[in-house]
Amino acid sequence: MAEKKKTNIILFSGDYDKTMAAYIIANGAAAYDHDVTIFHTFWGLNALRKDEKLQPKKSFMEKMFGKMMPRGADNMPLSKMQFLGMGPKMIKGVMKKHNAMPLPDLIDMAKEQDITLLACTMTMDLLGLKKEELLDDIEYGGVAAYIAEGEDGAINLFI
Repeated sequence: MAEKKKTNIILFSGDYDKTMAAYIIANGAAAYDHDVTIFHTFWGLNALRKDEKLQPKKSFMEKMFGKMMPRGADNMPLSKMQFLGMGPKMIKGVMKKHNAMPLPDLIDMAKEQDITLLACTMTMDLLGLKKEELLDDIEYGGVAAYIAEGEDGAINLFI
């Protein structure tokens, strides 16, 4: 029996459109019976942030990072055509018209398909993100955890 193929994605971007592309590829690969891991690092961690405002104990600098970064996948900016905040509303309207799945639903689908959502612990430390601020049912690890997942990957992407 052939070994199951693996798809690994490093999600570095905090842009709604790029994150959406990563999750569309991940869900597509899972539908093709690949084992899939998305390693969320730096701004890509914002896709895993909960929407609600939580108040974990943080240093001043950690609080500042928390205020500057969007809470939750649905609040991430676009990479282009931001239009003073109107761009994301416009693209979400077009997506709804064309029955395209919004990013939060793509993330839920990834969980349902047992895609490994891996949060970079080193970046969490640097940005002051706490586990309670991130979605439930995700995994945590550093570069070694990603390398362990990625070394046998048939497809490896950096987004």
